[in-house]
Amino acid sequence: MDYDDREAMKLANQLCFPLYAAARHVTGLYTPWLKPLGLTYTQYIVFLVLWEKDGISVTEIGEKLMLDNGTLSPLLKKMEQAGYVERRRCRRDDRIVEITLTEAGRALREKAKDVPRHVAGCIDLPPEKARMLYSLLYELLENQKNKKTEENQNENGL
Repeated sequence: MDYDDREAMKLANQLCFPLYAAARHVTGLYTPWLKPLGLTYTQYIVFLVLWEKDGISVTEIGEKLMLDNGTLSPLLKKMEQAGYVERRRCRRDDRIVEITLTEAGRALREKAKDVPRHVAGCIDLPPEKARMLYSLLYELLENQKNKKTEENQNENGL
C-alpha cells in the first residue's frame, strides 16, 4: 500500500492527538479534588511517589514520573516552601538531593485518600476497557523506555 501523505497529515489520523486530548481531560478531572488541597496534578503525583517511598532522590522521583530535573526542581521548591517536604543532600554523596516528607506532607495523604476513588468514578469507560487502556499505555511507555536504553547503549558503543 502506498503511503499517502495527505491522509497521514490529517488530525484524525494522528495517534498523538487523542493521547494528548485524553491526557488533558483525565488530568483535568483531578482539579476539583486537588484544588481544595492546594495541589496541582504534578504535585499530587510527586506525593504519590513519596507516600509510597519516602526519602528518595530527585533523580528517582524523575525516573518514576518520567519528568526531568528542570520540571521537578521548581515544583519541589514550592512543596518545600509550603512545608510538605524537605530537600537534603545525601550524606553518602552530596551530589544527590533526597526528598523527605514532613509531618504536614504525611498528613496530606489522609486528606487526599479519596481522590483516586472520585476520579475513577468520572472515567467513562467500563472497568475492563480502562484496564486494557492502562495496560496498552504502559506497554507503549515501556517500549519507548527500552528503545531509548538501546539507543543510549549504541551511542556509547555497548
